[in-house]
Amino acid sequence: MWSDGPHRNAETHVRESHELNPRRGPVLLSILFAFVVRLLLVMLFLPFSALDKILNRKAAIEQARAAVSAPWLAAVLIFAGFCVEVVMSLAILTGVVDRLAAFILADYCLVTALLWKQFWKASDFRLKGASRGREVFWDFLKNVALAGGFLLLTFGTSASGVGRFLAHPLASSQPYVIIANGNAQ
Repeated sequence: MWSDGPHRNAETHVRESHELNPRRGPVLLSILFAFVVRLLLVMLFLPFSALDKILNRKAAIEQARAAVSAPWLAAVLIFAGFCVEVVMSLAILTGVVDRLAAFILADYCLVTALLWKQFWKASDFRLKGASRGREVFWDFLKNVALAGGFLLLTFGTSASGVGRFLAHPLASSQPYVIIANGNAQ
C-alpha cells in the first residue's frame, strides 16, 4: 500500500519517481531529441570529415596547399582542423563548454568557406547549365548556413544571448536539463 503521509519509505519514493512517473518517457524523449539535433549539426565533422582527414591524409594536405604553399604548413592546418572537428564536436554533444565550441566551429566553417570554397574564382561560374563554379557556390553557402546553425547554438534565439555569451563564454547551454514548473529535473 502506498503511503501519502510524511513517513513514506525510500522504496515508495523510488517507485513513484521512476516507475510510475508518467513524465519519465517525455523527459527521456526530450533529452534524446536534444542529443540527436546536436548530432545532426556536428555529424559532418564527427565522424565523417575527421575520418576523411585520417584516411585521405595526402589528399587533404594537397587541398590545404591551395591556401598555403608550404607542405608542412598544410599538414599543420589539416591536423589543426582535425582537432577542431573532433574536440569541438564532442564538446557540443556532451554540453561541456558547448557554446564556445559552437562559436569556434562557426568560425571554422566560415574560414574554410573563404579558403576552399572560392566560387568567385571559378572561370565557369554560371547559373544555368554545367558549372563547377556553381557547385562550389553551393558548398560555400552550405558552410555559411552551417556556421549560422552553430551561431544559433552559441547565442540562442534572442538578442540577449550575445551578452550572455560574452559575459560567460565558457558556460554550458545545459542542453540535457529539463525545466518543469520552474525547477530543473
